[in-house]
Amino acid sequence: MLILQILIVEDDSKLSDLYSIVLNKEGYKTVCAGDGQEAWEVLEKEHIDLIITDIMMPVMDGYEFVKSVRQSNPLIPILMITAREDFASKNRGFLLGTDDYMIKPIDMNEMVLRVKALLRRANINQEHRLSVGGTLLDYDAMTVSREGDTQMLPQKEFLLLYKLLSYPGKIFTRLQLMDEIWGRDSTSAAQTVDVHINRLRRHFEGNPDFSILTVRGLGYKAVIR
Repeated sequence: MLILQILIVEDDSKLSDLYSIVLNKEGYKTVCAGDGQEAWEVLEKEHIDLIITDIMMPVMDGYEFVKSVRQSNPLIPILMITAREDFASKNRGFLLGTDDYMIKPIDMNEMVLRVKALLRRANINQEHRLSVGGTLLDYDAMTVSREGDTQMLPQKEFLLLYKLLSYPGKIFTRLQLMDEIWGRDSTSAAQTVDVHINRLRRHFEGNPDFSILTVRGLGYKAVIR
């Protein structure tokens, strides 16, 4: 099962643990950081699907963190949860690139709803179905369909394609893809990714909806046509 990963940036460990427990129960994987600097270290090592961040934190506050994230990744959904309820604070957060804003104390059920809405807007969901133009990927069946033609793919190939198409335009390194699709304990070489990418290209070389590009020295990305 493809599990989405959420980064929680919060210096109050009790709150951080609470957010984590609630999101874990909803089927998400969570990673916690106590400030913006720690969060950056997580982003350098992990693939993150959504960020939840506080504002007032030591070392690097939420504003600086969001600003830095947006300079390198304009697409990742960001939910800011803070005790600062004045308009100026909200306005600054949104101007820096925050997608949604909640004021403490928050309702946990509402937080989950907002997380799901942000992921849905980012075309990432847990419905296990992904549409790209006229192409439909069905996660449960491991199939790719277009105009009545359905192909069932081997598991690794399907997971690789699903991941790339969930984030069109985003570059994934071979190491990121290996960790997510094969697992960190896999003994397979990074070149395994290249082999599977080549197979996917052969399968879908005539597909008018998307293509998979090599980004020299970095990795791969899917491009919507």
